[in-house]
Amino acid sequence: MTAATDSAISRKIEEVLDQIRPAIRADGGDVQLIGFDEEDGRVDVRMVGACYACPMAMATLRAGIEQRLKMVLPEVRSVEAVE
Repeated sequence: MTAATDSAISRKIEEVLDQIRPAIRADGGDVQLIGFDEEDGRVDVRMVGACYACPMAMATLRAGIEQRLKMVLPEVRSVEAVE
């Protein structure tokens, strides 16, 4: 697992998250990049603010964040929420 700021792909992931964040922040939440596992293509994120306890957080994670990252970055295979 690479730290969130250690690789070029992590910087690209942050760029995509920056595009998504305004919509998430409009609902009182946010998403933090924890890291990217280059070996299995897994992005670990932390849902914070209103997203932390929101029942729709997993839908946002899968339908919004994961799909957008996969569309832009073929290296990404999955996105997982961590605490």
